[in-house]
Amino acid sequence: MFLLKPRLSEKAYATSQAYNTFVIDVPTDLNKHEVAAAVEKQFEVKVKSVRTVSRSGKVKRVMNLTGKRQSNRKGTQADLKKAYVTLQAGSHLPFFEAEEKEAKASAKADEKKAEKAAPVKAAPKAENKTAHRGFLRSRKTGDK
Repeated sequence: MFLLKPRLSEKAYATSQAYNTFVIDVPTDLNKHEVAAAVEKQFEVKVKSVRTVSRSGKVKRVMNLTGKRQSNRKGTQADLKKAYVTLQAGSHLPFFEAEEKEAKASAKADEKKAEKAAPVKAAPKAENKTAHRGFLRSRKTGDK
């Protein structure tokens, strides 16, 4: 059994809403078939397709400032593998429940606000003041 962690970001949330595709961090040694089987087993959903992305760890500079000698050495971040798991219609993962509830609540609040708001009267069309000023200037100077 592999531990699969969801990637909770704005981009992942938008992808889940638009395409029913969820982003999951997976161990680097898993392939697509193993990821699909692990997702189906862990979350009890039906998987339609899996796409994987591997990212090698970035090289970072690490400074050692202890003692008389200072040294710079190279450190690396861990390698990362993400799986974009598309679920079949009707399947859903509960990673973004809080955001979905908040979106529904704000939509209901907007509907209530729109119902309570009185119809706004249209303001009379404003005159073109700059053209009027130009006409007044021409009258003062005597130009037509």
